[in-house]
Amino acid sequence: QVQLVESGGGLVQAGGSLRLSCAASGRTFSSYVMGWFRQAPGKEREFVATISRSGTTTYYVDRVKGRFTISRDNAKNTVYLQMNSLKPEDTAVYYCAQSRRELATTRYNDYDYWGQGTQVTVSS
Repeated sequence: QVQLVESGGGLVQAGGSLRLSCAASGRTFSSYVMGWFRQAPGKEREFVATISRSGTTTYYVDRVKGRFTISRDNAKNTVYLQMNSLKPEDTAVYYCAQSRRELATTRYNDYDYWGQGTQVTVSS
């Protein structure tokens, strides 16, 4: 059974940093594309970042480019999201997800397993 468990969320002041982690189990981690999504109150879940199986290709939503970095450690079955220069509008529940697609993908429907989410709150 596939499990994705996020950690690292919390409360931080604007301009601060957080590092989210997502530990995966249940199938061969290095065979799957990983992604991060987020959902703010009253809004739809949106794509944040994705990383290819090898970690060589990454994509980001424009509003986080230059501030967030996605990475993975296939030996540890873990994907990370380093978030710097955080803004109040980054406040959301952050979810990691896993996709069977061969290439990194930004599409919500391409992901078939999801974690339970971790809350990130950025105060102004």
